[in-house]
This record gives sequence, structure tokens and C-alpha cells, in this order.
Amino acid sequence: MRDRHNIKKQTQRQNSMAKTLRISFELRNAYNVNSVIYALKQIFLIKKIIPESAYGMGNLKVLFNILALFKEITGAFIGKLFYIAVMIFMVSGLYKGVEQSDAYIHILFLLTFVGAMINTYLFNPSRDKYYAIVLLRMNAKEYAIVNYGYELIKVFVGFMLFGCILGGVSGVPAYVNIIIPFFVVGAKLTSSAAGLYRYEKWQYDPNENSADKIKVISTLLLLLAAYGLPALKLIIPVPVSVVIMIVMIFTGILSIRKILTFDQYRTVYGKMLKEADIQIEKADNVKLEESRKAIQIDDSDEIACNKKGFEYLNLLFVNRHKKILWKPVMRISVICLMVVIAAIVSPFMFSDVKAGTKELLMKELPISLFIMYFINRGASFTQALFMNCDHSLLTYTFYRKPNAILELFKIRLKGIIKINLVPAVMLGCGFAMTLFLVAPHINPINYLVVLVTFPAESIFFSVHYLVIYYLLQPYNAGTEIKSGMYQVVTALTYVVCYAMIQIKIPTFVFGMAAIGFSMLYCVTACVLVYKIAPKTFKLRA
Repeated sequence: MRDRHNIKKQTQRQNSMAKTLRISFELRNAYNVNSVIYALKQIFLIKKIIPESAYGMGNLKVLFNILALFKEITGAFIGKLFYIAVMIFMVSGLYKGVEQSDAYIHILFLLTFVGAMINTYLFNPSRDKYYAIVLLRMNAKEYAIVNYGYELIKVFVGFMLFGCILGGVSGVPAYVNIIIPFFVVGAKLTSSAAGLYRYEKWQYDPNENSADKIKVISTLLLLLAAYGLPALKLIIPVPVSVVIMIVMIFTGILSIRKILTFDQYRTVYGKMLKEADIQIEKADNVKLEESRKAIQIDDSDEIACNKKGFEYLNLLFVNRHKKILWKPVMRISVICLMVVIAAIVSPFMFSDVKAGTKELLMKELPISLFIMYFINRGASFTQALFMNCDHSLLTYTFYRKPNAILELFKIRLKGIIKINLVPAVMLGCGFAMTLFLVAPHINPINYLVVLVTFPAESIFFSVHYLVIYYLLQPYNAGTEIKSGMYQVVTALTYVVCYAMIQIKIPTFVFGMAAIGFSMLYCVTACVLVYKIAPKTFKLRA
């Protein structure tokens, strides 16, 4: 009788968890379908084809269900492929004097610990958790365990599939490729169980989005070790990595019991999902939150100047937000200065570096586009503009008049160009000087091209981000990004800039092309703003 009762109880538990997983899929699918419809309705031309009634049309929703399923599958596996291919496989092949297989294992080994700390899946305050646990009052423990298991299965399959392929291409032994997926899952299980222990003992917030000092410092050190040590030809021995991987697999197995028996999931999630508005903003607007916290406004501030109107408004904005506008630029400039000094000094300290530096500056200048994309502050500048200025003023009619929009656009364009030019000019001057020192006998026009290319690219990005902000204004009153077209444009910008890393073009050819394109783009973009922005620069619904 007792055995029969236990079997019945186990069957009920399994049915309950299966039901929870089904409801989770339905919730996620409904959210994905509505997201797909909304995103398509934000894209120019397509939005005219899809009616407002699309959200409730059964036949049309079948198509969107297929798109949502495709989104779920690609989200599960394309992300893993990108992570392994770009952050591990491609990087591991760049180090000279180090076997790619060794560098591959070294980088993956250390990055796995980074992922175990900042991407546990169990403590991510996502929308689906809010809808299920807070709004639908589902069993928090069941929901947490079922969805955590589902995420770990995706991780395991992704690493087993793409890890074995790319690891095999890198020369990683087959047995290590097989161990790696188990190691990754074991590390995440161990980290999650440790978070639960810390919560029970010290009420430590397990939210993976929280940035405490220990987590930040540990992450930075691990990243530095992962990518920096191979450059110095220092690699964690493969046998040592394998032994630790096996240990993490066993600790992961032992951690399963803690995850299954923990009974305070509702309390933990209740704290993470305390307020709906905060939770939703936290999922997609982390940068905006950081921007808000960084502001130091003093209503007693007075600016002694002869500016008036929109010029005074912009000056007041810049003065009150120096911390989020100029401080990051100063930090970036210091890093750029250190890079420039290293580039100038290294060829004379290490003889084998001189030829490589010349080759880099004469044939791989396209890398500069990705560098300028990475350090440009255009996206942060427009976020700050909306969060702390336009968010409120766009509700007034006078602020949306064509003359007001165009006048303020010109003023802001000058401001963002000034901010971004500081590190750009530093890099341009520094690398032009480096090229002169390592190749003093080439055509002098190459020095000038290198000098001008960096500032030209900086101006391009300054104009680009401000223009798409005015033409596509992506934010609603709740400071959420609601423009699918804006996200498409920013994603394409990244893809193009990243692709330029792989291109090798003579410095003169690329530099002249980059300078010419930047000038043409700036003129064209500014004309579009004058023509279109008065109709598009408004709060989204």
C-alpha cells in the first residue's frame, strides 16, 4: 500500500510539473507571438500591412506562432553558437605561439565561471517569471525548477552540438569536448546552490542582475585571465582544467538536492519581482536605470553664461549630467592614451613587434571602425537625453514644433561630436605617430589618412545615433524601447562594424573611403532629419 501511495504521489508530482512546463511554454509563446506582431508593426511599410486586429486573428496567429517558435529555437541555440564561435573559437585562433586547442580550453574554462556567476537562469528576474508567479500565482518552486531544468537542457544541447564541432576544429581532444557540456551545467548548478545557501544563511540577494563588488571584481579578473594570459603565452594546463571540470560536475550533481529541496522560492522571487514596473524596466532598460542613478541634480545650480533658449537648455543638461556624459569619456581617453603609449613604445622594446605593427596600421585599418563603434558614446547620450530631458518635454506642444526640433538637433549634434572627438583625436594622433615611427619612408599621405580616419568615424557614429534617435524615437513614456526598426538598425550597425575586423584593405584606400562615406552620410542624415524628424520625434504609445 505504501509503495502504491508513493507511486501515485510521484505520478501526481510528475503530472503537475508537466502541466507547469506546458503553461510556461504557453505563456512564453503568447508573449513571443505578441512581441513578434508588435515588432513587425514598428517596421516601415510592414506596419501598414498588419492590421491592429492581428493580435486576435486566429488564422494569422498560426503564422506568428511559427515565427515565435522559430524565435524560441534560435534564441536557444544561435546564442550558444555565437558565444562559442566568437568569444572562444575565433579568439583562440588569434594567439601566436599558443596551440589553439589549449587556448580554446583555457578561455572556455574561465568564461564558464563568469557565466555561472552572472547568468544562472534560476535567479534572472524575467517577464515570464513575473507573469507566472506574481500575476497567475503559480507554484513558485515548481515553476522555478521546471524552467531551470529546461534552460539547463538547452545549455547542454547547445554546448554538446556546437562545442563538439568547433572544439574538434580547434583540435580539442574528443573526451574534453564531451566533458565540457557536463562541466558547464555543473558549474551553473553549483553556483545556483551556493546562491541558495547564502540566501538562507545571510539573506544574500541572489538576483543575478545585482552588481555587488565581489561579483564585478571576480568577473573582471576572470575575463582578464581568460583573454590576457594567452597573449603572454600562459595557459592553464589542460590536465588541470579537466580535473577541475570533473570536480565541478560532481559538485553540480550534489547541488541538485539543494535546488530541489529549497522551499523559499516564492520569497526569493517576491523580492526580485517586487514591483511590476521596476521588474519590466530592469529586464530591458538596465542602462537607463544606471543613467538615472548617475544623475546629480542640484536645483540651486546656476550657469553664468550669455546663452538663452535651447542653447541654455542644452548647456544646463550637459552641466547637470557631467557624470554620465563626460566621466566615461575621460576614462576611455585614459585607456586610449595607455594604448597609444604602448603602441609607440612596444616596437622599440620588442623587435618582432615592429613589423607586426606596421602590417596592422597599413593593411588592417578597418578595425578602427569597430574600435570607434565600441568607444562611441552616441547611444548613451541619446538615452540620457530621453530619460532626463525629452521624456518630459515631449509632452508639450511647443517642443514638438519643427523649428524647435531642428534647432535643438543642431545644438545637440555639436555637443555629442565634441564629447566623442576627445578619444578619437587621441587615437588618430597616436596611431599616426606610431606609423611614422615604424614606417618613416612611406608616402606621408598615409599618416594624414590615419590621423583623420578616427575623428571622421567618430563624427559618423555621433551623427548616426542622434539621427536614428530623432527619426525613429524608440522610447515610450515608460522609457521602454518600442521601436522594432530602431533595434534592427542598431543590430545592423554592430554586425557591419564587427564584420570589418575580418577585412584587410590598404590604409589609404580604406581611410579615404571611410572619410568620404562619413561626410556623405552626415550630410544625407542631417537632410533626412530636417525633412522627417518633425513627424517622427514624439513619444511612442
